[in-house]
Amino acid sequence: MDTPFWEKHRGVIRSRKGGWKMGKGVFCHGYDMMKDLVGSYSYFQVLILNATGRMVTRALADWFEAIHICLSWPDPRIWCNQVGALGGSLRATVVAATTAGILAGDSKAYGQKPLFEGVTFIQRAMSQRNQGLDTQEIVAQECARHGGKPQIMGYARPIAKGDERIPPMERVAKELGFAIGPHLELAYDIETILMERFNETMNINGYMSAFLSDQGLTAQEVYRICAVLITSGVTACYLDTFERPPETFLPMRCEDIDYQGQPPRAVPDREEDKQI
Repeated sequence: MDTPFWEKHRGVIRSRKGGWKMGKGVFCHGYDMMKDLVGSYSYFQVLILNATGRMVTRALADWFEAIHICLSWPDPRIWCNQVGALGGSLRATVVAATTAGILAGDSKAYGQKPLFEGVTFIQRAMSQRNQGLDTQEIVAQECARHGGKPQIMGYARPIAKGDERIPPMERVAKELGFAIGPHLELAYDIETILMERFNETMNINGYMSAFLSDQGLTAQEVYRICAVLITSGVTACYLDTFERPPETFLPMRCEDIDYQGQPPRAVPDREEDKQI
């Protein structure tokens, strides 16, 4: 009789990634961490190794370090940073506040998930181009998916025009020896069309998604590598409010809340309440 599925996994922990072998060393994806990795590879190389199972070049790891700086601002108006700031104001621990901020950043509008959508889009667009569609047709189809609006992931911004983060990342890529690949070339072509038709440009998501697609990364891999992308900014906002008097970050009066529910109602007397 076959062993039940769960019984095969009971009482044992298996790992395909690594672990500590007493008396032998600590291993990570086939590397001896203390002998092979420490002092020989950068932290971001090991971070990407753990997220993808592959050791990337130092140049790509350095590019990722630069983009992490670009995408984590100490601005408490950003909602994931607000969570960190509220944590500091309420005297939560830095770990609790920063972790809560990371979770808040795992959203459709800002943070890690839009990168997944951005990579998915540009790789789909590249597939369409390889099948014979020109860039005008690709843009038209994508806009049609959004009612004719240029709501393409990786393009336009809700408040400002342009994106001040792209030029420094272009400079970093050039200094690290990266050439413009086919995905990034397509991304620039899409930007040209959107500028002509809607006066909208590429944002950092679009640039990053195309650049990383040219490095052979999948949408899921980019999402995993960037799991803690916003950490630094959240921690900064936590510290800012932690150093101030408690509960002084965004205090509110009851009348500040735009309540749109049921009007006040009287609570009927109950016989059991009267007996008490």
